[in-house]
Amino acid sequence: MATFPKLIAVIHLPPLPGSPRAARLHPGDALDQAGKRALDEAKMLAKAGFGGIIVENFGDAPFYAAHVPPETIVAMTVIVAALKDTVSIPLGVNILRNDARAALAMASVLECDWIRVNVLSGVAASDQGWLVGEAAYLSRERIRLGNTDLKILADIHVKHAQTLSSPHRAAALEDTFFRAGADAVIATGEGTGKSIDIGELQALHKVAKSHKIPLLLGSGASAQQASVLRKACDGVIVSSNLRQGGRAGQPLDAARVKAFVKAFRA
Repeated sequence: MATFPKLIAVIHLPPLPGSPRAARLHPGDALDQAGKRALDEAKMLAKAGFGGIIVENFGDAPFYAAHVPPETIVAMTVIVAALKDTVSIPLGVNILRNDARAALAMASVLECDWIRVNVLSGVAASDQGWLVGEAAYLSRERIRLGNTDLKILADIHVKHAQTLSSPHRAAALEDTFFRAGADAVIATGEGTGKSIDIGELQALHKVAKSHKIPLLLGSGASAQQASVLRKACDGVIVSSNLRQGGRAGQPLDAARVKAFVKAFRA
């Protein structure tokens, strides 16, 4: 059973070159602004005690369903490479909405530790349209690139979407791990920053433990729930709760970051 950090933070990158919200910026300026904030946040998170970081192009909404343009890949590669030189904790990437091919290539070249894939297995109807899992391609491409140590963290019943393949989370968990080859499974609420029902998470964790499947909570984690969440999953992936006003996409709030780590270490 693979092990992962108990606390993984997500860096929500500001709009990158080519995205609608960066339309008034020169591509170089957009990259500089996103890179500077990412570096500052990575330093803060590592110093506070987070065990890992996932970088995602959160500011690029509305997202492409499966294939982002080249400038997005270039910008994220530059930023993640800079982070690799700045912090020593494990790093991963998530290219929204579901460009797992680009994420795998980027993470392999930069020697990252993992990628997050919103839909690895099955089909989901989302606000970007159909999201289709590519587990068969990713498992083979990881071998071809010679980076079998790279881990795949895969969502089940991913937020902002309706999963059509497995009506029950427990079945989706088993399929995603055993049939799709994920190294860890991520459970989320219905939307960004929204939590899953604790009772459902606990039941899912019981199933995961019986199969020795690492289960991570991917949304809705808060310092107030720390005592419960420590026993209901193997780790948490958090971003919104760490930010100003608890709002996704906003700059990190140093006080919130410290309080979150303190609560989970108690």
